[in-house]
Amino acid sequence: MYAIIEVGGKQYKVTKGDVVDLERQGKKEGQSLTFKRVLLVAENDNVHIGQPHVKNAKVTAVVVRNFKARKVVSYKYRRRKSSHSKRGHRQLLTKVRIEEIMI
Repeated sequence: MYAIIEVGGKQYKVTKGDVVDLERQGKKEGQSLTFKRVLLVAENDNVHIGQPHVKNAKVTAVVVRNFKARKVVSYKYRRRKSSHSKRGHRQLLTKVRIEEIMI
């Protein structure tokens, strides 16, 4: 059984027991989350497709940890113009473990 959930404008395919990195969710370690924006649930041959979301479907997860991703460096260089810029960014993420998929 798997589900496709929408979190932070992105879609994730999850199954029970998966560990997924999401954008920061604002919960502490050990707290549970419930995702109600479920786009699709598939179990064996039964596929429930939402329009846009599956009714009464939800995915529960537990926060494993909050952390920062690796630094991404953006460097712009303009030749012969004596102009360049360098910026770094570290995204705040939450690692969650999927506990249950309910229809």
